[in-house]
Amino acid sequence: METANNIEKCIIIGSGPAGYTAAIYAARAALNPLLISGLQIGGQLTTTTEVENYPGYPNGIMGPEMMEDFRKQAERFGTRFHYASVTKVDFTGPIHKIYTDDGKEFLSHTVIIATGASAKWLGLESEKKLNGMGVSACAVCDGFFFKGQDVAIVGAGDTAAEEATYLAKLCNKVYMLVRKDKMRASKAMQERVFKTPNIEILWNTETEEILGETSVTGVRVKNNKTGEIKTLNVTGFFVAIGHQPNSEPFKGWLDMDEQGYIKTIPGSTKTNVKGVFASGDVQDKIYRQAVTAAGSGCMAALDAERYLAELGVH
Repeated sequence: METANNIEKCIIIGSGPAGYTAAIYAARAALNPLLISGLQIGGQLTTTTEVENYPGYPNGIMGPEMMEDFRKQAERFGTRFHYASVTKVDFTGPIHKIYTDDGKEFLSHTVIIATGASAKWLGLESEKKLNGMGVSACAVCDGFFFKGQDVAIVGAGDTAAEEATYLAKLCNKVYMLVRKDKMRASKAMQERVFKTPNIEILWNTETEEILGETSVTGVRVKNNKTGEIKTLNVTGFFVAIGHQPNSEPFKGWLDMDEQGYIKTIPGSTKTNVKGVFASGDVQDKIYRQAVTAAGSGCMAALDAERYLAELGVH
């Protein structure tokens, strides 16, 4: 185990919009931050094609390119980068210890966790192949590209119901694929779905294959009661079966909800451990947008800066 000689003022874990924004603010506040990138450098946006809803890009921008802009801006102000994943932490004392998969140990007065969340997928090969080419896990992000078209969405919870009604405003037809003969969504959300004329619910339905070579051209589904197989002519396929927060290394140290989202003190990014802050999708299961993640990354850096000032660390 290789231990860092010096104690950092601020370590940021994660390299999506929250992590990079925290780095920009922390660097400009002369905290000389170290950002530990994680496995997926750039976060979920690196799997997104065009981003049209982030302010400041009037013509839209490709997700990976946008994250590269964020990284360059953080670097410009002096952020240092360590390309590794955090495997475990020790938040026992006032100096926080962070261990990475390349055998290093880092020490820091403050830690900003911005590890994000990962969408849950069905696990189909065709889903992987067409991800970003008609397959998406975010209707709010990508629904606009399917204006006036027919799409399918998989899921039966509140998120799926909400995303189906959102898509229904933009799309010609929305097929909602539900695995069982009932939905898990709340009664109010179900009512909204039932009252939306261009949503067709296919009960007891499993996805067999997403069709298409370079873009989605249809989806083959099977009724698990009757065995009937049919093809839906859709150009978009949305997966809304939930997200998994990337909070595993912090379990046992930080307060989390039953799904593993890190709890923060309302109106702040503070966790139950002094000097440890959480921002972005690892603590936000409601909004999950690049712009809200960036906003909470800014909050975390400001919270960390104030904490360091109270400690008298300069």
